[in-house]
Amino acid sequence: MKQECKKCEQVFTLDSDDLNFYEKMKVPRPLVCPDCRFKMRALWRNEMTLYSGRKCDMCGKSIISMYNPKSPYIIYCYECFYSDKWNPKDYFKEYDKSQLFFDQMGNFLKEVPKVNLGISSSDGPNINSEYINMASSCKNCYLVFNGGINEETMYSRGVRHSFDTSDCYFAERIEKCYESINIQQSAGVLWGQNIMSCVDSLFILNGSGLINCLGCVNLRNKSNCWFNGQLNNEEFSKKIKEIRGSYKKTEETKKQFIEFCDTLPKKENNNLKTVNSTGDYLTECRNVFNSFEVASSENCKYIFSSKFIKDSLGTIGYGTKSELLLEVVATGYSSNVIGSYWAENSNNIMYSFDIRNCQDCIGCDALKNGKYSIFNKEYSKEEYEDLKDHIIKELTESSVHGLMMPPEIAPFAYNESIAHDNFPMTKEEVLKAGFRWEDDIQKTEGKETMQPEDIPDHIKDVQNLITNEVLRCIDCNRNYKITEQELLFYRKMILPIPRKCFYCRHQDRIARRGPYKFWDRKCAKCQKEITTNYAPDRPEIVYCEKCYQLLSFCKMFK
Repeated sequence: MKQECKKCEQVFTLDSDDLNFYEKMKVPRPLVCPDCRFKMRALWRNEMTLYSGRKCDMCGKSIISMYNPKSPYIIYCYECFYSDKWNPKDYFKEYDKSQLFFDQMGNFLKEVPKVNLGISSSDGPNINSEYINMASSCKNCYLVFNGGINEETMYSRGVRHSFDTSDCYFAERIEKCYESINIQQSAGVLWGQNIMSCVDSLFILNGSGLINCLGCVNLRNKSNCWFNGQLNNEEFSKKIKEIRGSYKKTEETKKQFIEFCDTLPKKENNNLKTVNSTGDYLTECRNVFNSFEVASSENCKYIFSSKFIKDSLGTIGYGTKSELLLEVVATGYSSNVIGSYWAENSNNIMYSFDIRNCQDCIGCDALKNGKYSIFNKEYSKEEYEDLKDHIIKELTESSVHGLMMPPEIAPFAYNESIAHDNFPMTKEEVLKAGFRWEDDIQKTEGKETMQPEDIPDHIKDVQNLITNEVLRCIDCNRNYKITEQELLFYRKMILPIPRKCFYCRHQDRIARRGPYKFWDRKCAKCQKEITTNYAPDRPEIVYCEKCYQLLSFCKMFK
């Protein structure tokens, strides 16, 4: 059936599977389109906008926080939040039937303490990794987000089991990699994308089993290749030495590589071992639709950056061993959860925030081992069911039951959250859409002590004192610094000093990754209808899976 979105007026489709799922979850069909629902969920996940200068409201120590210092929330450091020095149940409040549920929820969220960062020890403790978020088991890591089990890793998102790596996005089991996207089981790969089992290669796209290759596209099991042409080992070594370490030569090669990529076909998606699924960056999925960066999941729709999840619709992050999730963020090891943020080991939950080991709860915050609770107050089963029915009736009548909690009570502004990464909008567009915009995001400008043109071209000419300098991003003018760990990495990997700040480098990777949006278009070879995140008006040559696999790219030369 067709439905007009009450927020953006876009017409969207609800198919029979959608309607059946909403019926199973006992919620009405949504009046909001998938794109707007994603924005509503993503608004609750701030990964990268971190603030310094705030103190723990319990112990008083200085902390890094994902909450703006001027926000009204009570913030505890990790140690205090998970200590026995306080009890979330002490912050309970009575649910008032005469007041709107989400008005009460918004006030309640401001009263219960929040942990400064979304870090956990589920995979092991974090060691010497103060500047990470939505991550666990990180050792000597810096600005790593949405990842785990990493060591000596910097400036990366969505990486697991990485070592001595920087500036990567969506990666698994990598070492000594840089500026790479969707890369697995590889080492020494620089500027790679959609890579499996490659070693010591630069500027490669859609490659597998490559060793000592540069500028190669769609190659398998090759070595010493240069823009898809075969060289011997001596020729390759000579040519690569002319590029490595020089910013100017690297940028020239990058431009040449992009132009070369545009001449060769792209596969409709980057899915691997999937059955009856649509989306991109799906691995070992069955019946998963319109989803992105998902692994080992089945019977799901509108899933983003989740894994090991089934029978769910509209999730962001986590997901592990969960089912029957609807419009949730960072929820795992749980079942039958609606409109909540960071529920873990919990069942039958609605509209709650950061809860653990809970059953049958609504509107709870920071609660642990709770049951039959509303706003952290425990009721008898009979009382709870009566109040639950009243809340559901109110939310259903206002057409918000089954959606994520409203943006008016979200702790983050649109441009602080991953919503802005995936659906960027101007301040005017954000405010018009009913979201909040933060003008006072912490950053410095105009404090540079070294101009971009004064940075030595080659890494061999960079002095140790550069770590004392304040640099200026050539894209956004934001100031940034080079850490000692970072300088050591660039020297070891023979990489030039970046001329952009981390945030702009991350946005460049998002652009290379492609949008979280899908279009119908035709295979450029056989004209078969395909679903892809390459928009129909984009210039890339896009093939369906079958036509792509039939090509023999090893005969193509620059």
